[in-house]
Amino acid sequence: MLSRTADSLYWLGRYIERAGNNARGLQVALRMASLTRDVAQRDSAWRALLIASGCEPGFRETGQEATQETVVRYLAADPSNSSSIISCIEAARRNGRQVRTALTVDMWEAVNETWSEARRSTEQTFATDNLPAFLDWVKSRTVLFNGAYADTMLRDEAWRFVRLGTMLERADNTARVLDVHHHALGGTEEDGAVGYLQWQAILRSVSALRAYHWVYHSRLESRRIAELLILRPELPRSMVACYGRIEETLDGIAASHGGRKGECHRLAGEMHARLRFGRIADIMAGGLHDFLTATIDRNLELGRQIQDFYLQA
Repeated sequence: MLSRTADSLYWLGRYIERAGNNARGLQVALRMASLTRDVAQRDSAWRALLIASGCEPGFRETGQEATQETVVRYLAADPSNSSSIISCIEAARRNGRQVRTALTVDMWEAVNETWSEARRSTEQTFATDNLPAFLDWVKSRTVLFNGAYADTMLRDEAWRFVRLGTMLERADNTARVLDVHHHALGGTEEDGAVGYLQWQAILRSVSALRAYHWVYHSRLESRRIAELLILRPELPRSMVACYGRIEETLDGIAASHGGRKGECHRLAGEMHARLRFGRIADIMAGGLHDFLTATIDRNLELGRQIQDFYLQA
């Protein structure tokens, strides 16, 4: 497969996943804002969302205050933000169009129809009363795309590069969501309704609230939340699950290239092993924030190594 084709497939997966992640994050922030009376706490929730989405540096350059109105606009529709939902949908469609023949009919229709509907959005689409419906629509479209490529693509290189982009983006999002709320996961019970709402927000951000209760059959506990999102392989959005799929996918790509491997393979295997054999007590003892920031940095490096070895060759 040509590097430019692999690059388009990889970024198609990443942009679709990023759009869905931003939609979930906005939904959770809206819910937190509606339940919090303190203005400072509401603004803090919007700043946290910017950090979790990786968009805080770009937003800071705009010179705006992090309020509901400004953050929603920046993360949902701002054309100057390459990670806004609308920008991600446009970028996904652009990449999909470049590799149209590598996609199945269902995949292309999912991407193209999403783009067509997104183009019809107006300022009213992002108004307070209409925003929840828009975010639900974005989530449903990302699920539709993920289902299309999971159910209709041949398990060849094209499928592997879409999956690789999806999983790398998903792993990064889970780590960032945990890191921005690490103060609420210090290993001790946090008193008050605000602390409990933060725990719910963490789980809702990765669609894992029901999964938590299914796995643990108990009320929310900070250490178990961290364990679920970092070390439990049965959760599709846990870090260990994502890096397991990344390692598996890279091995499949290498096998189709005569077994040739690069630094990205070593790094992915190391990150997966660290999580697969890790224990939450050791992670907490060593500092959750330090662990997560190191993981985010290594995820960025893994992305660079994949880009250098496969996508810019």
